[in-house]
Amino acid sequence: MNSKEFAKQLEGLAALDEPVRRKLYLYVVGRGGDVSRDEAARSTRVSRALAAFHLDKLVEADLLQATFRRLSGRKGPGAGRPSKLYRRSSAQFDVSLPQRRYELAAHVLAHALAKAGAGATLEALRNAAREWGKRLAEESAAGTGRGGPLSRAARALKALGFEPQGTTGGEGEVVLRNCPFDSLRTESRDLICPMNLALIEGLLAGLGVKGVRARLAPHAGTCCVALKGSRR
Repeated sequence: MNSKEFAKQLEGLAALDEPVRRKLYLYVVGRGGDVSRDEAARSTRVSRALAAFHLDKLVEADLLQATFRRLSGRKGPGAGRPSKLYRRSSAQFDVSLPQRRYELAAHVLAHALAKAGAGATLEALRNAAREWGKRLAEESAAGTGRGGPLSRAARALKALGFEPQGTTGGEGEVVLRNCPFDSLRTESRDLICPMNLALIEGLLAGLGVKGVRARLAPHAGTCCVALKGSRR
């Protein structure tokens, strides 16, 4: 990251220092889809004008992206003006002071392992990921407390940045809207996705949740792993 890119990331993160702006950002991210100005204002209990101002500032900071769409679904004359909608941008922010290049090292290691291509190497990676998942479970308080097995697992994954989102019903599925290893996955999917699955399997084992299973379920815009199990 050069000095200009680093300065831009600092400016983007500084935009979240304003309380209303931060609240709006967290709401949009939590929704996981397009959010209108009216919805954002209503949900965060601010005026529409104030919500619009801060949402546009978040777009300027590259934290959100904006699109236009008619919410009525109608076309042609009388359909009304398109609404301005907001969702989280694809930009990634990873700032450390002083700068560190841990992701660069991760890319090099992933590339080397992918080129090695040996089954034993991949199995060793999966085993290490499972053990690390168990260690994360021991360090996490998010997976403890009240709630069913699936809810406990989702809380632990939320604390790790996976952004779980559950389906409805007693027997449910939890999809993970964010992959913390996204940039690595892009170039080494056959290596990173099995590692990610093993990490989450280790986490579930460490949490001691019964009846919850992690499986590979790759979809565009989400993590390659999903959880299946009982909420009760």
